[in-house]
Amino acid sequence: MLLTRLPELGTLNRKQVAKLVGVSPIANQSGRKDGKRPIRGGRQDVRNAMYMAANSARRHDPATKAFYERLRRQGKPFKVAMVACMRKMLSTLNQMVRNEETFDATKYASMAEVQSCC
Repeated sequence: MLLTRLPELGTLNRKQVAKLVGVSPIANQSGRKDGKRPIRGGRQDVRNAMYMAANSARRHDPATKAFYERLRRQGKPFKVAMVACMRKMLSTLNQMVRNEETFDATKYASMAEVQSCC
């Protein structure tokens, strides 16, 4: 389903894919005012599917669960942590399609450990 709704997957970089799906923050600034950076726009159907996948992964996938719990311990709200999980999953999928790889849980877990320590 994801490849039919997002055929650009694998051809764009991770920031472009996140923007296309609507999981990247949009600047809300004017002069000295620096507002919140809302998450909106993008492809709603893909974002809904990614939310459901991230929600399942935060419960059952050890690497995603650890990432989510670390963000929550840092005081991030539920939605912020969920969008971060969605964006991480989307970046992983983009890399897998670009490199024509299959999912390797050990590689994904080691990437999550490296990213969480720094």
